[in-house]
Amino acid sequence: MSSCAVKSKSKNPYAAVKVDPDSDYITPGTLDLEQLFWAGNGAQYAHVNQVWPRIYIGDEKTALERSGLRDLGITHVLNAAEGKWNNVLTGAEYYSDMNIDYFGVEADDKPTFNISQFFCPATQFIHEGLSQPENRVLVHCVMGRSRSASLVLAYLMMKQSLTVVDAIEHVRQKRCILPNHGFLKQLRALDITLQEERLREKRQINGTL
Repeated sequence: MSSCAVKSKSKNPYAAVKVDPDSDYITPGTLDLEQLFWAGNGAQYAHVNQVWPRIYIGDEKTALERSGLRDLGITHVLNAAEGKWNNVLTGAEYYSDMNIDYFGVEADDKPTFNISQFFCPATQFIHEGLSQPENRVLVHCVMGRSRSASLVLAYLMMKQSLTVVDAIEHVRQKRCILPNHGFLKQLRALDITLQEERLREKRQINGTL
């Protein structure tokens, strides 16, 4: 998708939305998205998990243990807990002798925080990190459950064309995640924006615009 910003029109975040009248897919309301995390058969909590080929979600311990990163073959680290909010004190200098590319995001794990401002830069960092087949990307925060998970979900939606439902269902089978309520609202808005873009593209191809 070409758009990085979440610019979907204001909609009731608790109502399901069907964007494409010809599709069976409906973007769930936020409360329905939350229920996905409480369904059975999810993954047990671990310090780090591979949730997509060559993409790992981890916690603070994972980010700080340099030997473990070497063992995993990590080449890129996205720290979603940089700066003043519940921060993980690593940074580019921390990995300077490890041939690791670093990208830091100052995100607060609160429902009122606008994490969608980082969907595009984080997605681009992950995408570029995976451009070489030997590369592996770690996305982490403190617990590896909310901020980092939200950025990986956004990547899967924007670059792998997964719906928010499919992205959540896939990742939760690999790792115990739980983005906060506000982050889920923003991921839902992203889902609607992406569905709107795809509908426009389809209509342009079909000459119906």
